[in-house]
Amino acid sequence: MHSSLTLHRHPLCADIIKEFQKCHTDHPLGKFLGKCTVLKAKLDWCFCQEV
Repeated sequence: MHSSLTLHRHPLCADIIKEFQKCHTDHPLGKFLGKCTVLKAKLDWCFCQEV
């Protein structure tokens, strides 16, 4: 997981951050089995766009 997923630091990615955090909360084991991988890829892409 990313070290700092604070919404105020990444306003452009806030919706994806919320979805990603919800996925981890809703799927405590699934997060280790790839359940949240698509959201992680979207989050990585979004962070690259912020630069």
